[in-house]
Amino acid sequence: MGKISVGPENKLCPQTLFLYGTYKEDGTPNFGLFCWFSYCWDGELGVMACIGGEKLTKDLIRANKVFSANLVSESMLHLADYLGNTEGYKKEKMNIPIEVERGAVLNVPVLKSSPWVFELEVKRSVLLNGSEVFQCKIRNTLVEEELGLKEKFPVFQGRL
Repeated sequence: MGKISVGPENKLCPQTLFLYGTYKEDGTPNFGLFCWFSYCWDGELGVMACIGGEKLTKDLIRANKVFSANLVSESMLHLADYLGNTEGYKKEKMNIPIEVERGAVLNVPVLKSSPWVFELEVKRSVLLNGSEVFQCKIRNTLVEEELGLKEKFPVFQGRL
């Protein structure tokens, strides 16, 4: 089977979906859907999160320097679809029934329905042409007990 060149296009870039959580100035939670997320090492495990275009979530991350990255599971796809397709600057965007709690370490909103959540602090950002990359320190990871990490990985004892 032969191959063809298609160039650097976003036709097949499989990524995990995350809902990034931030708080607005009035304390209202805000969530946006993003997938350009990966891991890096800078003396410790961290993450890189890239956000293209101008979005409320990016504005709030810049202002607050903290956010949550809530892994999207299959049962959350309807919520991810809504939050990813509704502009954050619309005041009524978050007038939906979702369960949110505060992060365990950082003042960030966390979705109760997400099975894996990172609480992230921005260490630095890099402006690109039309996007921005946030290099972040992982300050905490919240994991659903049902995943059984304590039983499967004893090294996590006392850390989860």
